[in-house]
Order: sequence, then C-alpha cells, then structure tokens
Amino acid sequence: MSEPLLALRIESESTGTGEAFGRLEGDEPVARDTVTPRPARENSRHAQAHESAIKHVTGRARYIDDLPAPHGALHAMVGLSDVAHGRITRLDLGAVMEMPGVIDVITAQHIPGHRDIGPVFPGDPMLADEEVSYVGQPLFAIAATSYLEARRAVKAAVVEIAPLPPRFDPVAAADAGEFVRPTHVQMSGDWQQALEHAPHVLEAEQFVGGQEHFYLEGQACLVVPGEDEGVTVYTSNQHPSETQKLVAEVLDIPFHAVTVENRRMGGGFGGKETQAAPWACMAALLARRTGRAIRLRLPRAEDTRATGKRHPFHNRYRLGFDDEGVILGGDMTLIGDCGHSPDLSEAVVDRAMFHADNAYSLGAARVTGHRARTHMASNTAFRGFGGPQGMMIVEQAMDDIARHVGEDPLTVRKRNLYRIGRDTTHYGQHVDQYPLMVEIIERLERSSDYWQRRDEIRAFNRQSAVIKRGLALTPVKFGISFTAKHLNQAGALLHVYTDGSVMINHGGTEMGQGLHTKVCQVVARELGIDFESVRISATRTDKVPNTSPTAASSGADLNGMAARDAATQIRQRLLDFAAEHYQFDREGLHLENGKLVSDIGAVTPAVSWGELIQAAYLGRVSLSATGFYSTPLIHYDRDSGQGRPFYYFAYGASVSEVRVDTLSGEYRVERVDILHDVGDSLNPAIDLGQVEGGFIQGMGWLTSEELKWNDDGRLLTDGPATYKIPTFGDLPPIFNVELLEGHPNSQASLYRSKAVGEPPFMLGISVWSALRDALSSLTGYRVSPPLDTPATPERVLMAAEALRAGPANVGASR
Repeated sequence: MSEPLLALRIESESTGTGEAFGRLEGDEPVARDTVTPRPARENSRHAQAHESAIKHVTGRARYIDDLPAPHGALHAMVGLSDVAHGRITRLDLGAVMEMPGVIDVITAQHIPGHRDIGPVFPGDPMLADEEVSYVGQPLFAIAATSYLEARRAVKAAVVEIAPLPPRFDPVAAADAGEFVRPTHVQMSGDWQQALEHAPHVLEAEQFVGGQEHFYLEGQACLVVPGEDEGVTVYTSNQHPSETQKLVAEVLDIPFHAVTVENRRMGGGFGGKETQAAPWACMAALLARRTGRAIRLRLPRAEDTRATGKRHPFHNRYRLGFDDEGVILGGDMTLIGDCGHSPDLSEAVVDRAMFHADNAYSLGAARVTGHRARTHMASNTAFRGFGGPQGMMIVEQAMDDIARHVGEDPLTVRKRNLYRIGRDTTHYGQHVDQYPLMVEIIERLERSSDYWQRRDEIRAFNRQSAVIKRGLALTPVKFGISFTAKHLNQAGALLHVYTDGSVMINHGGTEMGQGLHTKVCQVVARELGIDFESVRISATRTDKVPNTSPTAASSGADLNGMAARDAATQIRQRLLDFAAEHYQFDREGLHLENGKLVSDIGAVTPAVSWGELIQAAYLGRVSLSATGFYSTPLIHYDRDSGQGRPFYYFAYGASVSEVRVDTLSGEYRVERVDILHDVGDSLNPAIDLGQVEGGFIQGMGWLTSEELKWNDDGRLLTDGPATYKIPTFGDLPPIFNVELLEGHPNSQASLYRSKAVGEPPFMLGISVWSALRDALSSLTGYRVSPPLDTPATPERVLMAAEALRAGPANVGASR
C-alpha cells in the first residue's frame, strides 16, 4: 500500500467511541499533512508584525512594476496638455506613429464606450477632446516596445491649443458662482441672534494649503487582455471595483469581463482612490486594440502634475463668545479649491463642514461650504478627506479668542469642549463619548507637564529677544464612516482547506497601513488558530464584488467585520458538526489554541484543528463562506443639513513645543506628546505606527509641504527637489506617543476598536498652533497672529515682521 495521505480520526462503527484510527485511501482532495497550529497566543488579537514586513525589508514584496509581464508586453505613455485652459485646434500624431517602437496611438475618438470617467459626477474626460482644463490633462496615449521609446515618442506630437482665460483663484470663482457642485449649508439655532447678543465678536480669514500625496510607488498598472473581450488589470489602486466599472464602460463590455487585482500599494493616502482609474482605462484600451499586455507607469513629475492634491481651502469665521471665551454661535464659510471637475469634492467639502467644530460646541451656528471650480488638476481624496481643513478654522478661532480674553489657549479650548447641555453638533449628531475628550486632555496635561512648561516658556520668552518658544495642546474629534451611506458596506470570502490552512480575501486594499494583518488576526481569533495559519490573497473583483474604496479610515471596521462574519459562519458549522459527529455536548464547545475544546465537564477530549477540518470535509460540511457587513445607524438628510453621518468618533490630543528664530523664520519642533484613542486596539504595534506616521504627515502638510504654480498654472513643485516632505531629521527629539487604554468603543465596532488611519493626521495641528504661540509672545501674548499654511520659515518670518511693525493691525478684529 502507498504511503498514507493523512491520518484521520474516524468514529468506530463498532464502538462509537471515536477512539479508533484508520487510514484513508482514495483520490479525494485532502491534504498530505495537516497543519497543526501553534497555540493562538495573544498575538492573534494584539501586537503582531505586518504580514508583509519581511517582504518589505528584503525587497521581495511585489509592487506593480515588479510583476512579470507576458512576452511582447508594450509600454504606454501619456501626452499631457501644457495649457491650463483652452481649445484644441490641432492634434497631429502622425510623427508619433513614425517614431521607433511605436505600435499604437489613441485619442478620445478611439474610445468605444464612455469618454467621461468621472467617479461620481461627470466632468472627467479620459482624454481631452475639444477643450483642456488644466496643465497636465491627458490628450492622447501611446504604446511602444520600450519605456524609453514611449517617453521619446510623446514628445513628437504636434499640439496647438488656443488659450482661454484661466481661473486660479477659488475665492474669485466662488464670488462668480463658479462651482463644481452646489453650495451646502448646515445650521443649528439662530446664529444671527447669537452674534447680535454676544458680548464679544471676532472674525478672521485663513488660507490652508494643499498637499501632494507623494506616494513612493507612483501611478502604475499592468493590463493583460484575455482570450475573449475581457482584460485583467493589475493596478496600484484603492478602489478596484470602481476601476472595474470604469474600464468596462470605456471598453463597452460587461463588468464581469474585467478583473481588477491589487495585492499591495506603495502608498496611497487617497491619491489612488479615484485617480488611479484613468491610467488603467487607457492601458486597457491599448491592450484591447493591440492584443498585447500594456504597462503604464507615469514618471514622477508627470504623475505629480497630472493628478489632484489635497484641496486647498479659504476659510472665514465670525464668532460670538462670552467673557470666558465660550462660543455662543456664529458663522463659518469654507471654500474648497476643487480644481476643474467634481471628482470627490462634494464629499470632501461636506466632511470639512462636519469637522468645522472639531471637539467644540459651536452653539447656534451656520456652516457654509462652497466647491469652487478652478483650472487645476481636480483635487481629490487625501488622508482626512477635508476634515483637517475644516478643523483648522476653529483651531485658529480658539487661539484668537484666548488672546482676546487674556487666557491660555488650552483654558479656552477646555471651556468650549462638548459637555452636558452642549453635546450636539451643528449638523444634529449627539456626541456620546464627550467625557473621553476631557479625560484625554487632562491626562496629557499631566503627562506632558503642560503648565510647568508653559511657565518656563513664558519666562524664557521674556528674556529672549530673538529666539521664541511656543507650546500648544490641540484636540481631535474625527467622525468615522463614509459620508456617502451606500459605501459603508464590505464583503469577504473565506476558505478553509483540508489541511487546516485558511485563506481570506476581502474588498479592502493594502497600502502599507496593516489592513491585511488586522483581517488575518480577526480570522485567527474567530477560528481559534494561530496567525500564521491564515493567509490573505490579493484583492480581486472576481472574489469579492462591488466593494467600497479603502478610505475614510474604515478599512478594518468594514472589511474586518465582513471577515469576522465569514469566520463566524465557518465556526458555527464546525461546532454543529462536531457536536453530532463526536457526540459532544454542543453547549460550551469552542475553538481555542488550535483545538476543539469544551467548557462542559472534563471528559470531552480535545480534537486538533487539522483533524476537525478533515472530518468536517469527509462529513460534507462546507468549508467556505462569504461574509458581509454594513454599518448601522448612520443617516444624513442633505436638504435639512441634519443627521448622524458617523457611526462613532475617534479622539486624540497632542502637545507640541517649538523653538523659532524670529529673525530668519527658521524653527524646530522640540518635543511632541500624543495620547490617542483607538478603543480596544486590534494591533497596538500597527496602531502606534499609524499615529506616529499620521502626525508627521500632518506636520508636513502644515509646515514644509508647499505647492507652487507659475502664472500659467504649471506646477513647479513636481518632485523631491522642490517639494519638501518631512524627513527623519524633522522628527522631534522627544516624541512620546501613547494609545489610550481602558476605553472601548461605545458602539459595536470590531471588538470595540476604533479606526486609526486618518484621525492622527490632525494631531499635527498642534505644531501650527505652537508656532502661532511663539509668534504671539512678540506682543506679550496680546495678539493672535494670522499664519497661513504651510507655515514655512518664509511665512513665519513675514508674520514676525508684521507683528514687530505694528501688532495693532494684525490678527482678528471685531
């Protein structure tokens, strides 16, 4: 007899004791060896290394440009407009076709299906046809036999564009009624009466700059044509299902003919939520026309010019408050610079409006959001999705009010926090965990020695004429859910193989944030097996369909719950089967440490996971399940501007200390202390990394990352030589980061955890506020200086010079 395929526990027909062992022969698809999981230690539910960490550091992790392409693959390149606004009068590509290696060229006329690939609303042509709307807009695409030949060929195009007057000023656009989507208003109470009767009124304006995503892996895709009409698209992409839809519509084929796959991205930050799809559509069209695989990878400078950024905002407030600095009500206006098309701007400006209160009660307030159209690349999702820009205006107001009433900004911030009687937002959502914000701030005050350091800094600034130190503590209250209700759903597909190994697939995408790691932990926890027994496969539209983007900090909340649902189904089937097959008492049966065990009595023998799975397979128990989850309770009525758009809020606070040279504007961040709320953390190691990384990225947005265009609308900061993201040298020498423990989510989220992707980003606001604090010391803390962002050394120097020249003319006014 041949070697046994496996040893299987089978119930003895003669004794019914379950103690007999037999050998299984035959051709069933069972395993050669069973997987015997190691004990399910705490790492299956807590600190666990990133599932691809070793691949990352050894270079074995495959990104799009690492994937082997079929023989004969071509390289695509895109020709871009060098005019911000105009009409195309000539597009001659004859010379391009004659260039060495060129196989095909496409323009808008070659698109068989939809030409407009706007993700939500129309306005984004795949290739410009008659009119161009920004410098960097795609005009045509080519396929050539090499990357270098493709780059050379696009330069041979003859493009003539008759210029039209461009608009680059979003404030002027708003004044002229040039919007990509209608204006929206949220209102609570009689804000006009609140202003009229308030003892004090301040008003001010602020400019909040945009931000380049600067993902390490640029926009890239590989498209392989199938034997029928379909294509398989490998893409660095946060929203595979949307890309599937758009590719199908461009090619005029059914959705099922397009399969989109993504194993990992080299960063996304929102820049690949909608704006990865156009390149996949172009490559797919070239692949169908040539019958050959197509690689498309944008050079960094062209990637940066052709894609949108974080929305710059122009904000205004007019707020009334009492003698203690408590806001009674007022009016806020947010103008988002959306670029030339809607893209996701409706939702981005909505979220900015939702977060115009941050952690504070605005009283009777009106918040107005405008979506201005300018001749720029269409601005898009970016970590925080408008929330950071909305928070900035109220944080400026907190500093301004504090200087006006002669109090420390932290004191005024604490007085304005949500509390009993003031626990409902201006859009009608009850803030149920508001005491948590108070606790976070009080704990951070103590752990960071805020008040002792405040006294020391004031004393230092009195003695130092040039070098000024600043200190600020700012809170974060961030709503978790997609504000588009239908996106709050997710699916998962779980397989248990006959050796006991487990494969999970879900609709979320991995961009380095550890989502796949957390989902594997969830499955391991539900099945009582070791983390290493669970493997995750690439996100594919033919495994889990109709998925939402990995965005809005909801990746783990949604996809983790869907995976949990699938694992729960498998677990219940196994326990039901085991109770009958082994004649165990069903009550008390559970899976733990890689075994089937019982809490009832001491006579029930343990069955290993591998044995249980094989027995279940032979017992014809389905070992595959689809899971699904949709977020409950959320709703929002746009007509009334009221509702509950968020399932829950995540909280946090940070204290930053800076040292500023007021003669040069140069500064250093000396120390940062952070306490952040993640509920019951799914993985503290990953969550700490997200908090640290989010803070540094937020600090970069507000300090060094400056986008500059010339007068013709051409982006000048299109690479690392001119666009300065934070580096290792920008880390504060003292950087204390702590996760809040002992406060599970009040809502029934995944194991009572909270999202951690976006909320930490806004902790960086404390650096900007600390810079304003240092500058305010030039006036004895009587004036709150305006400081637009990014607060580069040049802007800091100009603010200091303005304060020295005449502080009475600087800052907020009645």
